[in-house]
Amino acid sequence: MRSIEMAIPELTEFYQSQRAAMVESQLRARGIRDQRVLDAMLRVPRHEFVAEQYRAQAYEDYPLPIGEGQTISQPYIVALMLEAVQPNPAGRALEVGTGSGYVTALLAELTAEVYSIERHALLARESGRVLKSLGYESAHVVLGDGTLGLPEHGPYDAIIVSAAGTEVPAPLLAQLGEGGRMIIPVGSQESQQLRLIEKKDGEARISLRELCRFVPLLSGVSDEHLQ
Repeated sequence: MRSIEMAIPELTEFYQSQRAAMVESQLRARGIRDQRVLDAMLRVPRHEFVAEQYRAQAYEDYPLPIGEGQTISQPYIVALMLEAVQPNPAGRALEVGTGSGYVTALLAELTAEVYSIERHALLARESGRVLKSLGYESAHVVLGDGTLGLPEHGPYDAIIVSAAGTEVPAPLLAQLGEGGRMIIPVGSQESQQLRLIEKKDGEARISLRELCRFVPLLSGVSDEHLQ
């Protein structure tokens, strides 16, 4: 691990206790049962994926700003989405909306390889740097249009979309492998609901899950990388 945490045992212990409290009070107590997901969230240092001024709040159950108008999602909703897609330990996952890279790291803990798309160049660079510094060699961050997916690396066993669209993008459905699962928030800016999509016999079977609130899913790539 890259941070000062390595050099200060007391800090390591503090963050470990924060993660343990998060898992028990925010996740297990609210119905998250997948032990692989709980263990991954015990391991991944969420505080490494937020700015220094927010580290004291890193393990609280609410979103935090990460720049470019984006947020790192609350731990509970992250655990809920991971549990829903049931990542295959030997499989490949796609994430749309890298953001801070926190969910990317969790997917890297839960599956063999993960590709993550981010439309903001600044976030893509920073999340890639943090993931590399923490040793997540199986996590690949790509600057691009998340609504198009990454067909060259598919099909995927699990797809997590961390932004809300008004509909499910057809390219993402096409890249979901047989038996695979995708979770995506769908709706307007005011009202969204998670949809879990399972592909069986080539058909998408949709079930409605929890209400939620995510930033919008936008096509294209932000032009700040041209500046």
